[in-house]
Amino acid sequence: MAKATKKQALGRGLSALLKETSTDINSVSDKNADKLVGTIVEIGLDNIEMNPFQPRTYFDEEALTELANSIKELGVIQPITVRKLEGNKFQLVSGERRFRASKLIRNTTVPAYIRLANDQEMLEMALVENIQRKNLDPIEVALSYQRLIEEIKLTQEQLSIRVGKKRSTVTNYMRLLKLDPIIQTGMRDGFISMGHGRALINVDSSENQLNIYTKIVKDKLSVRQTEELVKGLKEGKTTTKKVTKTPSFVKNSMSDLSTFFGSKIAISANSKGKGKMTISFTSEEDFNRIKNLLK
Repeated sequence: MAKATKKQALGRGLSALLKETSTDINSVSDKNADKLVGTIVEIGLDNIEMNPFQPRTYFDEEALTELANSIKELGVIQPITVRKLEGNKFQLVSGERRFRASKLIRNTTVPAYIRLANDQEMLEMALVENIQRKNLDPIEVALSYQRLIEEIKLTQEQLSIRVGKKRSTVTNYMRLLKLDPIIQTGMRDGFISMGHGRALINVDSSENQLNIYTKIVKDKLSVRQTEELVKGLKEGKTTTKKVTKTPSFVKNSMSDLSTFFGSKIAISANSKGKGKMTISFTSEEDFNRIKNLLK
């Protein structure tokens, strides 16, 4: 029964619908809007623009390949969500992994649920849906919360209700943004966990945060060991080895480099600007992808 319903919903292509409806539908009150908005239709991938409000900045290539293989065998089980723009153009609201995976296997269309939204509604939908459905890294979640508070003008209490999280959970994520940018990048790249980050928040000095962060990565400290180290530091019972301050040009570029390469990036540099950068890869295919980016 479910299959029959899905087939009926997808049976009429976008072109057929647009022939019967105005291409300038901008609100639900426009003529024939009900024939297009709220329906699921096959949309050409070339007719869909990327979502400028997408909170996720890193897409694991191996996971995308697995999803692409699944789509090749079973199709896109859950339609993506788009908002209608001018004419036959649409903008992605949610489902970027499904969109990317469909392109990866050279599909030309994708099933999509059509909505109408202004930029503010678009931002809120994209952020809330991604927070709820995707396994964002802790910093991406924190940045999404921050954008909802600053751009949608929500209080932390309103935000907690909107995303279905306790207010204390929202607070814990947002406190991570007080960490040194190097540590935030390390968390995004998986070198440390959110638990490590929460422990480091209790260290006032950015220099001491970085010293402890270096020790965590080098000695593979657990969250419990990190908490004990921070406790000892605050009580004056222990000291950490001083590390060379990382130049600002490195700090400011780590996140951009990680996003560009789509891989974990490790950078070390001295105060004179001399250092090295390590780019991680997961397979021969991933290595070749990175190599092509360097051409």
